[in-house]
Amino acid sequence: MINLKWLNHIPVRVKLTAWYLLLLALTLSGFTGYLYLRLERKIISKADTALQIASSQSLVYLKDKGNQLAFVNKPSLQNTTQALIEAGFAVRLITPQGKIVDGFGKYQEVPNWIPSASGYTKLATNKTSWRLISQPIIRQGQIIGWLQIAKSLEALTEISQELPREMLLSVPLVLILAACGGLFLSLRALRPISQITQTAQAISTIDLAQRLNYKGAKDEVGQLATTFDQMLERLQAGFEREQRFTADAAHELRTPLTVIKGRIDVTRTSERTSDEYEQTLQDLEQEVDRLIRLSNGLLLLARIDRGQLPFEPLPVDLNNLLEVIVEQLQYAAESQQIKLLNNLTPDLWVQGDPDQLISLFLNLVDNAVKYTPQGGVVWVRSNLHSNVVQVMIINTGAGIASMHLPHLFERFYRADSARLQKKSGAGLGLAIAYEIARLHGGTITADSIPNKETTFTVTLPIAQDSSLCHKF
Repeated sequence: MINLKWLNHIPVRVKLTAWYLLLLALTLSGFTGYLYLRLERKIISKADTALQIASSQSLVYLKDKGNQLAFVNKPSLQNTTQALIEAGFAVRLITPQGKIVDGFGKYQEVPNWIPSASGYTKLATNKTSWRLISQPIIRQGQIIGWLQIAKSLEALTEISQELPREMLLSVPLVLILAACGGLFLSLRALRPISQITQTAQAISTIDLAQRLNYKGAKDEVGQLATTFDQMLERLQAGFEREQRFTADAAHELRTPLTVIKGRIDVTRTSERTSDEYEQTLQDLEQEVDRLIRLSNGLLLLARIDRGQLPFEPLPVDLNNLLEVIVEQLQYAAESQQIKLLNNLTPDLWVQGDPDQLISLFLNLVDNAVKYTPQGGVVWVRSNLHSNVVQVMIINTGAGIASMHLPHLFERFYRADSARLQKKSGAGLGLAIAYEIARLHGGTITADSIPNKETTFTVTLPIAQDSSLCHKF
């Protein structure tokens, strides 16, 4: 079996040149063949026209000699004969059996041919080819002979003999020149790719800020360079996001661990009463719960990023789901003197995973209650549009500055108002809610009026078939 793996090691510029030469050779061969056929047809067409004229002229000078045919011996015929001979015509008269009875010119060099009908034919000898016209001579309804006029196709024969020699001599020279030109052009065309390769080799994970900044034509190479720069921008943004995520995760983990370590060290310095030990254990339990929530959030986001989060969509009545969530958080809201109200449209069917949707809206409503001051109000409203369901969670309070709105759904991001209020949380709730909404084909947006209210709007596509319902 032939091993063709060595072809993979041939440089691209050599492959391009080889394909260019092959295409050029095929083009030259095809074009030369086309020209030869066109020239052959043109020569034969002109020969046929000349033979037709000569045939008409020769028929005038025929005479009968009994049962045989011959040409009239007149001075005018001699002039015509001389003109036809000088023009390269060979004229002869033959019997129906093919016997030559008269003629002039080089008719003896023309191969014998007994026609079956009038018309043209092509005859060939070792030296040249002939174009022959045959005209029947009819007397009393019978063919008594044939007038045949032939013209040499010597020019066509010379072309057919010389053309291959010219091709063998000229085509290799043309291909050599084309190879040099093709190699030069391929090197010039691939030079930007070499620059891209050198720049790419110089880029590392430490410094992703380098760019190609290609300034050439917007061709395939230009599109490649632009796409490469765009890919680097996405990689840099993703790498920086991962760096921030790692730093924030380490910070969020360090805080409860530091508290736990400190409380343990303080407790061990001296004897404590049972109540003091109980209080310390309660404090440690709160920090452990915080670590568990943080770990669960990180695990959930990691599974979403890898596409490993189980997703079994069902038709879900969002109205019932939201009523259950509002009822669960009603006690927490009343304990802070916050009114938790709902204005829900009935039969809000969406296609989704019930558990994930509970996590989505529980995060948002709990977040709204958490950052609403005493005496404030939280509304949960819903609207049904043509093909989507919109759920708005609105809460009164300090609001969120506009500069923070684009970053609210980033992981571990918390606005200054949240940090100043020292609310518990790692900054993963909105990020988890955003990813769950995206997984369901929906979106979350945030709007805020400072010192008045903040609105989170969840948009989800409606269920196409709600015949199989999932109520709460």
